[in-house]
Amino acid sequence: MNGSPVSSRVLDAAIAWKLSLDQGSGTPDERSEFMRWHAASEEHARAWRQLGCLDQRVNAAAGPARQALLQSRAGLRRRIGKVGGGLAGMFLLGSLLAWVGAPSLSAHYWLADQRTATGELRTLRLEDGTLLSLNTHTAVDIDYAGAQRVIVLHQGEISVETGHQDPRPLLVRTDDGRLRPLGTRFLVRREANGTRLEVLQASVAAMPLNSGDEQVLREGQQVLMDANGLGQVGTVDVGADAWTRGMLVVDNVRLADLVAALGKYRSGHLGVADEVADLRVTGSFPLTDIDLALASLVPALPVKIERHTPWWVTVQPQ
Repeated sequence: MNGSPVSSRVLDAAIAWKLSLDQGSGTPDERSEFMRWHAASEEHARAWRQLGCLDQRVNAAAGPARQALLQSRAGLRRRIGKVGGGLAGMFLLGSLLAWVGAPSLSAHYWLADQRTATGELRTLRLEDGTLLSLNTHTAVDIDYAGAQRVIVLHQGEISVETGHQDPRPLLVRTDDGRLRPLGTRFLVRREANGTRLEVLQASVAAMPLNSGDEQVLREGQQVLMDANGLGQVGTVDVGADAWTRGMLVVDNVRLADLVAALGKYRSGHLGVADEVADLRVTGSFPLTDIDLALASLVPALPVKIERHTPWWVTVQPQ
């Protein structure tokens, strides 16, 4: 079986079909159209396989997994309630809450025009028609008062699909520099070492803060920009913008990397044991139910999910 990645365009179509069919509202004509799309090329069929690698296991496990999760949550509440009566329990609970809330305490985050909480996704239609999507724990300012339309990304990740109802130039700014879209759709993400730009359509001109030169990135390209320059240009990962549809799509990634990505959508610690960290995973996972996403790993991999408290969860060897 050919397991190579598919193009972003084909994966986008597969995601759209999946969301449509999962809602159960498709007409017979729509289902027939899907079958024609699926049979039209080997790449279409491969995209559907890669997207749904774990989904059948998720659906099969959804009922029992949800019941087990509800029971485990209830048990955790009872245990925490018993511990919470003591001084040690209050200290533990206070420490956990302080640790969980720490990433949200920056002034930029609290004072931003738009911000999302951990696990929250939001899409806005701006006054010029621009479609702006905010990923988990993201903060942006929006300034359309001057000669330019400016979106300032303080933290997190955004998806921008530019509108054309305003002749003023549109800029996306971060501490590392500015991005000037040239009629396009693109992703911008703040990382520890800079700002990640991923161009999904058309092109974007990137200018680092301490440089006077712009470099144009084309469709399908990505780059890390810091204040002093641009890194090596690479290729956009398959499914990079699937989060805008409430999904995480991965193709042959390490389990540790998958768990780290899912951990951005829940509060507390989500870890993985070293013994299983290098297992490879391909599939799609719901970002609106991280517990269910984790439960879907159990039938597919030799792992188990250990919950010590609601804020401390690890993936361990089975």
